[in-house]
Amino acid sequence: MPDTIAAAITAAVAALGPEASTARLDAELLMAGALGVSRSDLLLRHMRDPAPEGFAGLLERRMAHEPVAYILGTAEFYGLTLEVTPDVLIPRGDTETLIEAAREALTARPPRRVLDCGTGSGALLLAALSLWPQAQGIGIDRSEAALAVAARNADALGLAPRADLRRADWGAPGWAKGLGRFDLILANPPYVEDDAPLERVVRDHEPAGALFAGAEGLDAYRVLVPQFPRLLAPEGVAMVEIGARQADPVAAIAHAAGLATRLHRDLANRPRAVEMSVSR
Repeated sequence: MPDTIAAAITAAVAALGPEASTARLDAELLMAGALGVSRSDLLLRHMRDPAPEGFAGLLERRMAHEPVAYILGTAEFYGLTLEVTPDVLIPRGDTETLIEAAREALTARPPRRVLDCGTGSGALLLAALSLWPQAQGIGIDRSEAALAVAARNADALGLAPRADLRRADWGAPGWAKGLGRFDLILANPPYVEDDAPLERVVRDHEPAGALFAGAEGLDAYRVLVPQFPRLLAPEGVAMVEIGARQADPVAAIAHAAGLATRLHRDLANRPRAVEMSVSR
């Protein structure tokens, strides 16, 4: 291994090769993890230090297409540091669009009750609770392992007293009995087509049950969206993540359920979220 951290990072970028579009960032994050420091601290203070022995093992895992977030065990979302494991999807910056769109929609009426359907790591629910300190939230997931990750994140962020995490499957009869109505519903459901080509870093490592949703990627919307009218408070909104080509079919599913819709785009100007509310 090269003697200094700077040299080791340069060698790692070359080893990861052109297939890794984020090779430099990945190498820096792994090196920071090996040292137990932040990336900014690494770049400012440690580039001339000796390379730590643990870096080689982390790099080997990344070269086998394991996601950096799973290697390090954490991911950032909406300013929060979250634990992630292979039991949950890795939170992505594009999904922050849902929180920003909800903040815009609810400026005049901050939500008091929030429901996160398919909470996974708890990213959406905990971001909402951090944004609205008066809110109480329920996060549901059918995976006990995912709920355990979400519970640890809620506890680490001091949000556990306001985050009620429950095992539930929105496709099962009676799953929402007794939940009441919500000012904000958040959902990042599975929406990838079953035969969609995915990068190995996603296909081989992230949970298939949180990714795939039938031949058109619409199966989860067809089950979940028609249930929103009886879950939304009178002026409540639902924010649902979509794939880049799903705006029209998801809006059609919502309209058939009596919901009005509004499309929100992410920072790359791609369709990212559909806002839904009860038509009046």
